Amino acid sequence: MKRIVLALFCAIMFTAPAAAGGTGIVSVASNYSVPETLDRLTKILTSKGITIFARVDHAAGAKKVGKELAPTQLLIFGNPKLGTPLMLSERKIGLDLPLKALAWQDDNGKVWVSYNDPSYLKTRYGISDRDPVFMKITGALKKLIGKAVSK
Repeated sequence: MKRIVLALFCAIMFTAPAAAGGTGIVSVASNYSVPETLDRLTKILTSKGITIFARVDHAAGAKKVGKELAPTQLLIFGNPKLGTPLMLSERKIGLDLPLKALAWQDDNGKVWVSYNDPSYLKTRYGISDRDPVFMKITGALKKLIGKAVSK
């Protein structure tokens, strides 16, 4: 019985999105390499009409200065239809918009996708008049990133 409980606990911990210790960051395990994860996410986002603004390869940048960094890439993306109303409520949210997803490989070789929890951004910028927008963004991120990391 203890093994079943432990197995269920591990399954939940390694497949469900996890907010990291109140930092406002959600991390989801991926079944793919860092580049493949972001390739999949890019394809999914563009198919939904979401703009890809940039992709940054942090490991390649580190290599240029003689340092080694495990695979780490950042995808910057957004939808002005959702982001603009948030900026109309509080312009400083532009520090965190467009949205970002960081695909990275941990020390054990596991790949993760991390992103800012929209509810954290809501609180951080004190936006209280755009709950439906935050709910839509939250649902979309969970669904789209979930699809990108799953087999």
